[in-house]
Amino acid sequence: MPEGPAVAAAPDKSEAQSLSIDLPVAGMTCASCAGRVEKALAGVPGVREVEVNLALERAHVRLDGDAAGIDGLVAAVDRAGYDVPTASLSIGIRGMTCASCVGRVEKALARLPGVLSASVNLATERAEVVAPAGAVGLEDLARAVERAGYDPVIEVGQSAADEEERRAREARDQRRELMVLATSAILTLPLVAQMIAMVAGSGWHMSPWLELALAAPVQFVIGARFYAGAWKALKARTGNMDLLVAMGTSAAFFYSLAILLDRGGAAAGHLYFEAAAVIITLVLAGKVLEARAKRGTASAIRELMALRPESARVERDGREVEVAIAEVRRGDVVVVRPGEKLPVDGRVIDGDSEVDESLITGESLPVPKRVEDKVTGGSVNGTGLLRVEATGVGQDSTLAKIIRLVENAQAGKAPVQRLVDRISAVFVPVVIVIAVLTFAGWMLAGGGFEAALIASVSVLVIACPCALGLATPTAIVGGTGAAAREGILIKDVETLERAHRIDAVIFDKTGTLTEGRPRVTDVVALGDLDADAMLRLAGGVQAASEHPLARAIREEASERGIALPRARDFRSITGQGVVGVVDGREVVIGNPALMQARGIDATAAGRAAADLEGAGRTAMTVAVDGIVVGVVAVADPVRPEARSAVARLKAEGIETIMLTGDAEGVALAVARDLGLDRVRAQVRPEDKAAEVERLRAEGKVVAMVGDGINDAPALAAADVGIAMGSGTDIAMETAGVTLMRANPGLVAAVFSVARATLRKIHQNLFWAFAYNVAAIPLAALGYLSPAIAGAAMALSSVSVVTNTLTLKRWRAGV
Repeated sequence: MPEGPAVAAAPDKSEAQSLSIDLPVAGMTCASCAGRVEKALAGVPGVREVEVNLALERAHVRLDGDAAGIDGLVAAVDRAGYDVPTASLSIGIRGMTCASCVGRVEKALARLPGVLSASVNLATERAEVVAPAGAVGLEDLARAVERAGYDPVIEVGQSAADEEERRAREARDQRRELMVLATSAILTLPLVAQMIAMVAGSGWHMSPWLELALAAPVQFVIGARFYAGAWKALKARTGNMDLLVAMGTSAAFFYSLAILLDRGGAAAGHLYFEAAAVIITLVLAGKVLEARAKRGTASAIRELMALRPESARVERDGREVEVAIAEVRRGDVVVVRPGEKLPVDGRVIDGDSEVDESLITGESLPVPKRVEDKVTGGSVNGTGLLRVEATGVGQDSTLAKIIRLVENAQAGKAPVQRLVDRISAVFVPVVIVIAVLTFAGWMLAGGGFEAALIASVSVLVIACPCALGLATPTAIVGGTGAAAREGILIKDVETLERAHRIDAVIFDKTGTLTEGRPRVTDVVALGDLDADAMLRLAGGVQAASEHPLARAIREEASERGIALPRARDFRSITGQGVVGVVDGREVVIGNPALMQARGIDATAAGRAAADLEGAGRTAMTVAVDGIVVGVVAVADPVRPEARSAVARLKAEGIETIMLTGDAEGVALAVARDLGLDRVRAQVRPEDKAAEVERLRAEGKVVAMVGDGINDAPALAAADVGIAMGSGTDIAMETAGVTLMRANPGLVAAVFSVARATLRKIHQNLFWAFAYNVAAIPLAALGYLSPAIAGAAMALSSVSVVTNTLTLKRWRAGV
């Protein structure tokens, strides 16, 4: 393994602006490779010196500051035909309040030497950073976050105990926030009561000094967080919501204080202490509600993490011992009692039970489990005792992969969010300019200092970059979380964005539209051998094959009580059949192409095979010593959900296509049964990707649905690859979507949740923009008081997140 790059400023003072970078380079095999990389890097503007070490697979580069940028170096290595291994790091961030904060943290992280990209999500309060492997560590990210004025959170572990501690910490923070809000409300209510009494025409008015005594703690103790946030923003030469609130409330408070001191406590003249206190209290209330709603949108991850048990009962030295889950190793035998959670992925080696997999696959009914069946960690055992051999532990378990997949999807950004981020970056400065112009306009119009101040304060307070920052990420978190609960794992935001535009779906047949467990339906003897004798020879050859059709023949022989002999010289011809020698006789089983290639006249089997294939069965011709002796027919039952799945897609205007390696007669029979629009038969696995590309060339936006193993090239070639019912490594890596249940009805649900999520994003952005476009002019014209402006600002963020929460009601409908 090559070492990761180290990035450090050169120690020579005369070269204070130079930067040294050790860049990992993969794929070099000889000295000429090293020379090519060296030459490519030397040609990057700003590079002073390059040394490439072939043994360490590393390039040491000195350049002028970060003139070239590390992305320029990576691009140069890529153009030379080599790779720079990259790694993704994740860090939590506390203290962000709006989209301006997001932009500030992203810039701070992106400025780190070695960082290729940085993406910050306001809803999940996390940053995802991509850099060459080893270029930066979590400590570097933490320092950058601190320099930007926020608090980094490095999560060392991902155990259930860590999650429990995190949840306890969140609960403590929530209680503290509620106490602060309650205190602020108690101090503010008398001021609000006085304001209501004045509007009602009552003569009641408290002492101005009492107003000051009530408002000052709210302004400077409870509101200290806004001053702290504003100061950090100013130090970073940017703006955020804290700056707007601090400026607006300070203007109202200090103007009122100046009047009070000037008049020696006289009651004459209106004071605006209540406006400042009400704004702070309402903004705090909005933040509390917003935080609670955000936790609701992100509940899917917490529910998945809660599935991981703390310990496992493992057989060691002939006895059961309870060990920490981290100590369980692959191959250990784990004992799972009734009602317990399965601690690991594994294979049942003893026992019989039913397992609740609902929170992992979305399947509401318990799934029967017997010896040799696979089980998934995090599911709940039913009434039987199971002994399970561990096959997937720790980060290799299905549950861990699901959590990583959902986290990665939720951390991403939709393309529209990048536009919003650019707008948010200038939002606060523009609002401050508008507030200044508002003040100047009122003064020039003769409205007086007090009216000008109140209008400008209202502008500062009502502007809400928070709603803009939350509109997209909360919808993504909510949509991907809702999908995960139904057993739909969406890999990234780009997949989500493409999924709502799909207009053609390609299905693999075996294991996707059908159950994937073919059964023998007919054994037709055509020569001197009877059916059992022919099946004995055919089963003997197929005993060496793991193909589903071979398994069907072996199972049929077993049911008939036929003992299968051993075969020798076994060969499998992909897409055609198998050949082997049994009892000294050469046995050939396969399709007409194989018979023709072996010089065997299959005319005698032609009519029988055609009749069987016309009935939707797969016919295999059997020849012994060069002579056809019969036909074995196999059928793979169509999944009961397949018809409704195809009908649902067609109702939504999506074209349905099936690709299969089966004979044309079988393919047409299945296509007619399901009502598919198009079908292509006798397509080899390696040719399925070409079919995907052909459809895309027709202008179609294509989804490919397969089992995630032999369909991997086609899944990767499609606009959206959907791996169904496997949850295997290759499915999660290749496909954009993994369905944890082998149910084709979930395919339409993928597009449904994508549309629902995109719809929420558009709704949220519309209301966030519409709110600011309408509210700022109203505030500037004096139609909104600062208190009302504060309430509207607080409610705008809450409304965006609450609108997103409706995604939790989304269901797959299958």
